[in-house]
Amino acid sequence: MAFTALSVAVLTISDSRDEHTDGSGRTLVERLESAGHRLHTKRIVPDDKYLIRAEVAAWIADPAVQVVLTTGGTGFTGRDSTPEAVGVLFDSHIDGFGELFRQLSYAEIGSSTIQSRALAGFANATVVFCLPGSTGACRTAWDRILLEQLDCRHRPCNFASLVLHGNHGHG
Repeated sequence: MAFTALSVAVLTISDSRDEHTDGSGRTLVERLESAGHRLHTKRIVPDDKYLIRAEVAAWIADPAVQVVLTTGGTGFTGRDSTPEAVGVLFDSHIDGFGELFRQLSYAEIGSSTIQSRALAGFANATVVFCLPGSTGACRTAWDRILLEQLDCRHRPCNFASLVLHGNHGHG
């Protein structure tokens, strides 16, 4: 089976970052492009539940977007609201993503990983991964999980094949 590039949208959620200071979003774009995927678009929105939900919902509704990656807003401080904004959009949750991410992150940041509410799910034939805002967390998620799971050649299973064939579960 040959590699199939996926169309990926990247959303940075931050009240303070802009294109020049968005290391996490830049890291995700560099990694997805170096893996052979296509960047559909990249945006930055403030950490506001309704602005986040509107952006992600628009991408979920766009048949040209197969994968959405968000970075930021997954903690417990102040305005962190990504799980509340995005989780309600899922047809089915990928519980194992958050579990595996925190397991891998534990080796890097110890028990502080318990404060990550990283999550993922399927919505309208789109797979959505919500990552923490730190560049290190984005590297960990991409290098240790997403690189393989967004490659249709990865065995025994991967999310790329489910997105490409529209064969995913609904809640």
